[in-house]
Amino acid sequence: MKNGFQALRGTALAVMVALMSACGSDHAPVDARRPVWVVQPQPGGGAALAFPGEVRAREESPLSFRVGGKLVRRAVDAGARVERGQVLAELDPADQALQAQAAQAQLAAAEAGLVRAKGDLDRYARLVDQQLVSRSTYDAQKAAYEAAVGQARAARAQWEVTRNQAGYAELRAPDAGVIASRQAEAGQVVAAGQTIFVMAADGGREVAIDLPEDRIRQFKVGDAAQVELWSAPGRRLPGTIREIAPAADAQTRSFAARVALDAGARDQVELGQSARVYLAQAGGDGSLHVPLSALQRGEGDAAAVWVVRQGKALRIPVTAGTFGSDSVPVSGGLQAGDWVVAAGGHLLREGEAVAPVDRDNRPVAGAAAAQPKAD
Repeated sequence: MKNGFQALRGTALAVMVALMSACGSDHAPVDARRPVWVVQPQPGGGAALAFPGEVRAREESPLSFRVGGKLVRRAVDAGARVERGQVLAELDPADQALQAQAAQAQLAAAEAGLVRAKGDLDRYARLVDQQLVSRSTYDAQKAAYEAAVGQARAARAQWEVTRNQAGYAELRAPDAGVIASRQAEAGQVVAAGQTIFVMAADGGREVAIDLPEDRIRQFKVGDAAQVELWSAPGRRLPGTIREIAPAADAQTRSFAARVALDAGARDQVELGQSARVYLAQAGGDGSLHVPLSALQRGEGDAAAVWVVRQGKALRIPVTAGTFGSDSVPVSGGLQAGDWVVAAGGHLLREGEAVAPVDRDNRPVAGAAAAQPKAD
């Protein structure tokens, strides 16, 4: 009885092993091909270049007091909308008021001296007619009178200046706009001309970008541009290049430029938004442009790129041109319809079977055409 039970158990185990082996034989082979990111080369001058930028106002004014003093009140904050003539901040007016009073007292004294000098001159004029005083004495009195006139004028001008300075204790908005930034706080002692606010005036809106030094001759004022906000991908707003700096920045070696948005697009942007500006390249020499990351070292340190043809990686020798900010023109055995490996080329071997994908990790059927089946 026991031997029969053992024989039955051995038979059942053998059947289970056979079933498991049969199930395992139905599994599809695991695809061991290396995935690679591929792109197609772009013709020189045909692809638009993209530059990061920031939405700015066409007129940005640093606002400051015309006199120094202690800042006693700040009426607005960054981001506040202001109207023309609105009070933005105030200085302590006590010192300015005292200076105005002192100037007014000096003016009164100068005018009193002028009245006395005029009376003396009239008396000396009668005496000289009667020949009771010499002509030189009269001339000296006349000079004293003219000096008193000058002193009175100077005192009046000084009084008007100090009276105006008393009004400078209030900082007012020169136009309607938005306070872009605040650079001083109440209680701080500020100097004349020190920036308190930066105001973005209503009106034009622009995108500030930097153009690379190696491509600066490809662009000019008036060229058309397209602006894509990072908060609204896929929607492009029309614009034009309004200005390009005549000299490169000493540190970045790039040229500052402003792209003005068309009138219909100004209401669709906000100050400080990040944007991407697309500019078409001028000209074109017939070369093909590939990403910088696609360029690899070939035989004898020559330049090469990896392309995917019929599902296999092939190394193509090329001649590289002038390096750009994100791409490089190449010439040689590369064709316009090739799929170029944009990343990971240093890991590939000649003739290796690969799985081409795009930036979103989706299979690229064109590059995988006539692909051999995996074993």
